[in-house]
Amino acid sequence: MAPALDLGGSSASISQARLKSTTTTTTGPAGKIEAAQDPLTGESLGSSRPLDASALILERTKSAKKPPPSHELVFGHCFSDHMLSVDWSSSRGWSSPKIQPYGPFTLDPSSVIFHYAPSLFEGMKAYKDVNGEVRLFRPDMNMKRMNTSAERLALPTFSHGDLIKLIATLVDLDSSWIPSEPGHSLYIRPALIGTQAALGVHPTTDARLFVISSPVGPYYKTGFKPVALEADPSKVRAWPGGTGNYKLGGNYAPGIRPQMEAATRGYQQNLWLFGDEHWLTEVGTMNLFVALRQSDGSVELVTPPLNGMILPGVTRDSILGLAREHSSGSTQPLEGVAKELKVSEREINMAEIQKAASEGALLEIFGAGTAAVVSPVDRIGYMGKDVHIPVGPSGAGPIAKAMLERINDIQLGRIEHPWSVRVKDIVDNKV
Repeated sequence: MAPALDLGGSSASISQARLKSTTTTTTGPAGKIEAAQDPLTGESLGSSRPLDASALILERTKSAKKPPPSHELVFGHCFSDHMLSVDWSSSRGWSSPKIQPYGPFTLDPSSVIFHYAPSLFEGMKAYKDVNGEVRLFRPDMNMKRMNTSAERLALPTFSHGDLIKLIATLVDLDSSWIPSEPGHSLYIRPALIGTQAALGVHPTTDARLFVISSPVGPYYKTGFKPVALEADPSKVRAWPGGTGNYKLGGNYAPGIRPQMEAATRGYQQNLWLFGDEHWLTEVGTMNLFVALRQSDGSVELVTPPLNGMILPGVTRDSILGLAREHSSGSTQPLEGVAKELKVSEREINMAEIQKAASEGALLEIFGAGTAAVVSPVDRIGYMGKDVHIPVGPSGAGPIAKAMLERINDIQLGRIEHPWSVRVKDIVDNKV
């Protein structure tokens, strides 16, 4: 059984590590605040106030909008009435969180975000379950990854539980924006940016955490639509020691041009390779899974390991967990999936893909991520030739189809599972 939701925990960021020194504690209206001193000079570095959900300031909109009809929804093009915003400074720590009417920011043109890209984000969803209650799917995993990304950029970190509660409060306030139709949800975008108004490459002294949300329809409105991938060894998404395993804004824009170029050759996305052996890493902006038939008739489900180049996706982790439960027989079997299922986190290269395809052992390939859950692949263009992958009459292989169904069942409360958390329970401190 999967672990229950973890609402605690935070990690010390590099920027906070600069404050590791002697500290003094004062008590005021906002509670205890630690004031750090520079370990070399002894000078005060100001107070380090933690992110505190109980200090929330709530300003309701006076001009509520009407959500658009569900059939008119375009991903990420319209936004709910409210947003969450919290500023941070190295001298004061986190300010009081504020939920306020959705609207634009004002930032100085010299703000570091515009020049050096200290930017990270997460992607999560809220769902209306079969009883009309609002749920989040594994928000603790998103918070853990967000803190890891913040640490990599020397941005401030925070308590997982406090940000989850703030997000839940925002979602609860804007719950009328969550469509009730099957396959619909409210996409939630937490982000953290550096905002110091100063040129120069150094840890930012100011940052802003904000959360916006957008109603979205089903990724596949009329059934699965398999995608074709272009695997071009000359284009590399990530490399050892880089930032491919963090969800940073700077990881995404460089992939736009290669995708545009692939589209001119009839491929919807890129299959990112690495190294002289052409190791598979990710599919566009998604994690990758490959199903192979073994000589003994069993099936191996392969995904590249978290080797520093792979983003630790929430959906990736969920698929691995469900596959292992299926294999062990500890839960309800996944419909249509072979009982003898071996789950592997290992390297796999294009030579192995080509060999499996030529022997009829390549069963399916799919991407995995928050937006689509799974995205089946039917063709890979590689070195001037196409490798064809079975997708079946539904447009998806049995594993991808079963994973989508099981994860949707959990998200919508048809199957009770610790991964699916009621927003009201978070807001009311029941978890």
